[in-house]
Amino acid sequence: MYRKVPQFVETHLEEIIDSWKARMKDEHGEKFFHIMPEEVIERTSRDFAELVVSSLTEDSAKYDEKLHNFSERIVRLGWSITLVMKAIENFSDTLYDLLRKAGILDDGNVAEYFDILNNWIKPLRQEVVEMYSRTWERTVNLQKIALQELSASLIPVFDKISVMPLVGTIDTERAKLIMENLLEGVVRHRAEVVLLDITGVPVVDTMVAHHIIQAADAVRLVGARCMLVGIRPEIAQTIVALGISLEDFTTTSTLQRGMQEALALTNRKIVEVDEQ
Repeated sequence: MYRKVPQFVETHLEEIIDSWKARMKDEHGEKFFHIMPEEVIERTSRDFAELVVSSLTEDSAKYDEKLHNFSERIVRLGWSITLVMKAIENFSDTLYDLLRKAGILDDGNVAEYFDILNNWIKPLRQEVVEMYSRTWERTVNLQKIALQELSASLIPVFDKISVMPLVGTIDTERAKLIMENLLEGVVRHRAEVVLLDITGVPVVDTMVAHHIIQAADAVRLVGARCMLVGIRPEIAQTIVALGISLEDFTTTSTLQRGMQEALALTNRKIVEVDEQ
């Protein structure tokens, strides 16, 4: 059986691939073949078959290397882990049916066949899952780095006046980073007025408003005043509809108007100078 299975796979490769693709098509429809080019699917299905042969004919070191390279390529192609597991299952079912049809597999040797199949499928599934896990962890770490980069710094624009532009979605973790940067910046720049610019925040819901109010309260505790600027009409409607109270805020629709208010609070204003 250990010789017959790889020999059958090698001599009936086209039939196995066609049957496997037909099974995948029956379960997932034509969309499965629209995910990626036909030649990529063809190459991947051949790699499936070659792994069966490698698991039975090559030493463990060579097989492990091929298995790692295959799993890495599968993840890079963007297949979902659910689709990969279903593809492995369908491939093993296809091989089982064809071996039965060819008379190589019968009730007398089916247990031996499943031992062979397990030696191929178990490490393959484990390697694929580990590869997806490593990729997910790497993606999360990159997102954390991007999150830190997006967590705005407090920018001093005038003496006693600083601006913090907020961009992107604000969640609990990011709000914590914003709060830390905000308080450190107020103390470092000796700001008396801080403008939180939410022009780049796509959605302001109850949670976002709560974080903003917390930030304003923290700023007041260190002796500065917080203004909320960049309130677009749709954001204003959302705030009113949610019943969010911003009574303790000075709010303006644009950063320019907010800057004028901030200058007034520090007893200054912008004036035009006539050219001589």
